[in-house]
Amino acid sequence: MEKIAFQIEENDNVATALSELEPGQVEIRGAGGKNMKAIERIPEGHKIAVKAIEHGQDIMKYGVPIGRATASISEGSWVHLHCMESKYDERSSHLDLLTGAPKDIEYV
Repeated sequence: MEKIAFQIEENDNVATALSELEPGQVEIRGAGGKNMKAIERIPEGHKIAVKAIEHGQDIMKYGVPIGRATASISEGSWVHLHCMESKYDERSSHLDLLTGAPKDIEYV
């Protein structure tokens, strides 16, 4: 299986995994056009850092800031709710990492 991610804009610091990525070589297509290493498993449809992102730095996708790093993120890392907060959804920090289900609401 090919390991491919797609970077939309040249100034984006993340690309989207087009299939599940295991650690190892990944081809970045689109604006990025480079090969790099994933350093951890990244689920299909999730973001991979195409360069190091410092704590507090904007997460750039579509050429616009979509969030802010809540921790330093290494190149090749999974970029998701555990290391970023959304600029558009204040509740994003209360969602389950894999399912997106709210963790701050008790369902009866």
